Amino acid sequence: MILLLAAAMIAGPSAQPALPYPKADIIDCPVSEDVDSQLCRAIEANKQGRFADGAALFEQAATKLAESNPVRRDQALAAAGNLWIAAGQPGKAALDLDKALAGTGLQAEQHGLALLDRARAAEAQGDLETARAKVTEAAKTISEDPYLWFFSAALAIREDDIPTAKSAINRALAMAPDSPEVLFEAGHVAKAAGEDAQARDYWTKTMAADPKGPAGKAAREALSMTDAPLTVTNQVATRPDGDGEGGKGD
Repeated sequence: MILLLAAAMIAGPSAQPALPYPKADIIDCPVSEDVDSQLCRAIEANKQGRFADGAALFEQAATKLAESNPVRRDQALAAAGNLWIAAGQPGKAALDLDKALAGTGLQAEQHGLALLDRARAAEAQGDLETARAKVTEAAKTISEDPYLWFFSAALAIREDDIPTAKSAINRALAMAPDSPEVLFEAGHVAKAAGEDAQARDYWTKTMAADPKGPAGKAAREALSMTDAPLTVTNQVATRPDGDGEGGKGD
């Protein structure tokens, strides 16, 4: 990858276009109103878990880049949208992502990843119809990304569409068979399909793959007959290993 992928830095289920700031240039972040300073500080805020601060800085940078560099402007808006999702503000995320997607700065994979983030924002707002439409559109450019199919499967559960859920999770499993997040969601799909033995098998594998992590914990709860979270954006919906972007997330 030529540019740093925000997906490698965002906590939670992250699908990101490339950030408009090369990683090699990030040494120190001077405090000023300069665009590069704002972009640098946005990335640092993200690393520190200050997602709303980072999103606001990306928005400020995007405003200044609107005329001088529309490509970087769209990338900054897309990065802001992702951080708003991480900050739990999907409405603000949707606004920034819609602006980014309306431009021409996001191409190919970057465009597909921004569409997937837009789907995530819509799902978080309960707009399942828009979420599905954006997933379908994103599949045109990022069909080799297992997180797309992971998200599609979890979304299909909310849509009460078991056939789509099974098809999607099988694609995710084929791409990331050892991902605890994918295994965990496979258990949900199997349970929803009435395949209890298969669900228990997937959840047992999840615990083995992630014994101390959130996916393993959720699998233990599911196996003990405790309600497991079903939303796409819950704590275990982190990005699967082998993200289809040429590398793994942090």
